[in-house]
Amino acid sequence: MWGKWIDCRVRPGARAAFAAGQRRWSAIADQPGLLGQLGGWDRTGDRALLYALWTDRAAYDRFMRERHDEVATEAAQQGSWDSIRVATGPVVQAFPGAAPSLPEALRHATLLRAADCHLLPARADHFLTVQRDIWAPGMAAAGGLLAGTVTRLAADRYLVTTLWTSPEAHADYTTHTFPTLRTRANVPADVATLTGHVVPLEPTWHVK
Repeated sequence: MWGKWIDCRVRPGARAAFAAGQRRWSAIADQPGLLGQLGGWDRTGDRALLYALWTDRAAYDRFMRERHDEVATEAAQQGSWDSIRVATGPVVQAFPGAAPSLPEALRHATLLRAADCHLLPARADHFLTVQRDIWAPGMAAAGGLLAGTVTRLAADRYLVTTLWTSPEAHADYTTHTFPTLRTRANVPADVATLTGHVVPLEPTWHVK
C-alpha cells in the first residue's frame, strides 16, 4: 500500500471555502487503486490534515499524472490556504483492529490519531519492532481501534496513523492505556521528535 499525508495551513476566515473545496474531492471515489481518503481540522487551529491510502505507488502515480490537476482545479482551494505540505510513502505495517479491513476502517472512523515521528539515526528497525509488538496489540486490546498503519515518509520519518470508532474511545485509551504503552515502548530511545495530531473527521471529506 501507499500512503499520502497532506498538511494544509488554511487562511484565517477561509475554513468554509476550503471545506467546500474538499468536498469536491469526492469526484475521485471511482479512481482505480484508491482505498480511501479522510481528514478534518486539527484541534490547534486553522490546519486541515488529510490521509489517503492507495493499493500501491503505481496507482497513485497514475492518478497524479492523469487526473489530479483537473480535480484540484475544480476543487478551487488554492486561494483558501497559505501553505500545503504533502508527503507520501510505502505503508510498512498495518495494525489490526475491530474493522475487517483497512477500507472498512477508513469508511467508518470518526477520529484519526497521527504521530509524525522523526527517528534517531539507525533506530528504524527497533522503532518498527516496537510498533508491531507493543503499540499494535496494546491499542487493539484497549477497544475502539478500527485499524492503523505505519507509513515511511522518508528514511528516518514515519507516520503512525490510527483510526478510532469515536473520540470517547480514543480519550479512554489515552487516559488508561497510552501511559503504560509509552513507558514500555521507551519512545525517547527511538524518536528524536514527535508531532501528534488528534483529528475529529469531517464526514463530508471522506472519499470512499
